[in-house]
Amino acid sequence: MSESNIRTHHRVCHLCEAMCGVVIQTNGSQVIDIRGDQNDPLSRGHVCPKAVSLKDIHEDPDRLRKPLKRVRTDGGEFQHVEIEWNEALDLAASAIASTIQKYGVDAVGAYFGNPSVHNYGMMTHQRNLFRHIRTRNRFSATSVDQLPHHLVSLWCYGHMLLQPVPDVDRTHYFLMLGANPLASNGSMWTVPDVRRRLKALKARGGKLVVIDPRRTETAELASEHFFIRPGSDAAFLLAVIHVLFRDDLISLGLLSGFTDGLDDVAKAVSHLTPLWAAERTGIAASDIERIAHDFSRAEAGICYGRMGVSTQAYGALCQWAIQVINVVTGNLDKPGGSLFTLPAMDQVTNTSPGGFARFSSRGRDLPEFNYELPAAAMVEEIRTPGEGQIRLMFTGAGNPVLSTPNGVALDEALEELEFMISLDPALNETTRHAHVILPPTSPLEHDHYDIGFHNLAVRNTARYNPPVFERPEGALHDWEIFVELGDRLANLLGLEPMPHQPPHQLVDRALRSGPYGDASDWQISIEKLIAHPSGIDFGPLQPSCPDRLQTVDKRIRLSIPEVLRDIDRLIEDVPAEGYRLIGRRHVRDNNSWMHNHQRLMKGKPRCQLMMHPDDVENEGWQSGIMVTVKSRVGHIQAELAASDEVMPGVVSLPHGYGHGRSGTRSEIANRHPGVSCNDITDEQFVDQLSGNAAVNGVLVSLSAG
Repeated sequence: MSESNIRTHHRVCHLCEAMCGVVIQTNGSQVIDIRGDQNDPLSRGHVCPKAVSLKDIHEDPDRLRKPLKRVRTDGGEFQHVEIEWNEALDLAASAIASTIQKYGVDAVGAYFGNPSVHNYGMMTHQRNLFRHIRTRNRFSATSVDQLPHHLVSLWCYGHMLLQPVPDVDRTHYFLMLGANPLASNGSMWTVPDVRRRLKALKARGGKLVVIDPRRTETAELASEHFFIRPGSDAAFLLAVIHVLFRDDLISLGLLSGFTDGLDDVAKAVSHLTPLWAAERTGIAASDIERIAHDFSRAEAGICYGRMGVSTQAYGALCQWAIQVINVVTGNLDKPGGSLFTLPAMDQVTNTSPGGFARFSSRGRDLPEFNYELPAAAMVEEIRTPGEGQIRLMFTGAGNPVLSTPNGVALDEALEELEFMISLDPALNETTRHAHVILPPTSPLEHDHYDIGFHNLAVRNTARYNPPVFERPEGALHDWEIFVELGDRLANLLGLEPMPHQPPHQLVDRALRSGPYGDASDWQISIEKLIAHPSGIDFGPLQPSCPDRLQTVDKRIRLSIPEVLRDIDRLIEDVPAEGYRLIGRRHVRDNNSWMHNHQRLMKGKPRCQLMMHPDDVENEGWQSGIMVTVKSRVGHIQAELAASDEVMPGVVSLPHGYGHGRSGTRSEIANRHPGVSCNDITDEQFVDQLSGNAAVNGVLVSLSAG
């Protein structure tokens, strides 16, 4: 190894929300070492196993380097063959243009997966293509994930991206529902090194209380853990609010000067007692009352809920109730409570606040949010005849066959399309249906700035890093693919192409005009961030209300008519008896796109059906047997693993598996295929208020074999 070729690069790991800083050493074109960046003010040297796998992702022999075209073989089967970029881009643009000319813009569908937000070129330049399409049939991972967060922020605070962030480093009481940050490194909450932060909370005499149907890694660390029946979290939260009002524990503090709707909230929960909630949740009424009192009396407290409470039948109601608890106890906009960030590139002031229910899906009248329809409507919008039927599908950095409800139906529906285009580096379970695949450069071959996650971080920081490797000759960045497609489509349709700049220039302009830019002492710019490769720390989150609120009158709105009506739906709902399916996450996973790398797949098998030992015994089964899990939409078979981590009546499968299908190019993932839990999640089972998919709490039946 030649010492003269060894170089050191600073980078952010882009594989989850934590934004952990890493230091990468290279020798020529090879990564030889990856470790945590001790000088990163946010992650403080912490990394999880995913960071080391950046080498595997870059060097993955299955990663696509050239465009692929789907062709039929002499035997009648399909295969993908490499083609040149000009042919691929012309083929894709021509297909979009002819679809629009024949059927209209709504005949073009689009789905973007969650890796899109980890790559700023995907975020900044989609409009170069889609400004020429403006289809109503847009979908994304948002509506199988965090849509309730955005909707509640829009309603209560005036902007879908104005998300309160748990100030874990200064809190004294942390009430956490349906979240496992020790596996996720935070979610809708950028919090690297979270284990050490939560341990510090307990060391200073604080308390961590976890509510979850599974005793997760985070629950193991908690001061207290309570099992809760899947889908009943809203009842627990509403009963906590009931106690706060009933026992005169309301104390808004400074928030009282700009908060509306308390009387309506008090009336709505007046009869939702802890006894009522205990019957639904399985948590004793006395524990609900104690939690409410302890939370209200804490010097600073946080109520936070994530996937387990968002992706269920009452996801938006849960997220609203969480905000109410934080507001009425005076813990919003308070150090140690939940605060709004002030990022260097401020999406809140730079983007539209969002909108809701301006139009709806043709099939089930599900509401749009931010000009996207719920992903649970995707199959019917492909299959339902008439004006607006999807004839061509564009996917970007997504694998919805494995990550959206009723993946079997979507897998079949994609094959019925007239044309499909995928901007993706993988030939996976979804892109195998694409007529043309457009692979972008490797993440280490382009620069990086986290537009989205600085908006959710536990400290206000900024970090920009140039690429680790030069772009290979002939390769295109994702933003360049959007530009090329947009220009070609505009030409075919007789429209004006959209001007474009590289993403770093757009970010630089936003940084210079932002809160730490040219008008401040910080004078932040891309150039200055390059000079500080580990990032710049602007300090802890600070109270910012009412100025930070984006409502017209700068007031917090708690009385949301749609939410108050949804409480009636909850009260009238009588859950059916049977096993309930929930998901789970591992620290080495981040959905299906993390399974084709040996470092992340080594160790014990992870795709097993977890079931409480008492339920296993009652069924007359034992660990290791194959169990058939059946729902309304289909069935799968999984290996049984008895574990008291889950409560009785609950079974758990991880998300993102179901590999090993023909036509894919994922050698390691296909050696660990597992089963897709989304083959039995139900596209008809949604949060009726928001349209978000309810992939947790799905009613299933079990049988041996």
